[in-house]
Amino acid sequence: VQVVESGGGLVQPGGSLRLSCLASGLSLDYSYFALAWFRQAPGKEREGVSCIASSDGSTWYEDSVKGRFTISRDNAKNTVYLQMNALKPEDTAVYYCAVLRFTYCNLNHTRYWGQGTQVTVSS
Repeated sequence: VQVVESGGGLVQPGGSLRLSCLASGLSLDYSYFALAWFRQAPGKEREGVSCIASSDGSTWYEDSVKGRFTISRDNAKNTVYLQMNALKPEDTAVYYCAVLRFTYCNLNHTRYWGQGTQVTVSS
């Protein structure tokens, strides 16, 4: 199984980025799995940012990103996206994509991880 993130970079405060995550080699159809984004800032623990279920397409967002970030998925492309708008310096972190074990969002049930992509928000 390979999980590969892309789309990170350097952006000014108030700017936007879209992260993508492609998963391949899964034993079940991609559409079965819930998918999540995490991030880890320097000196901090990894935290969940957003999740999208497969069962009903429902989504979850961490409070600090609500209204600014949008998670979506394209099952035909085995890809999950994280659209990040109105970025703030405190959003600076390595962002990780995870394939969860089940169809619903439970961030304790991660199965596969990507290697991460750096997002830096700075002027």
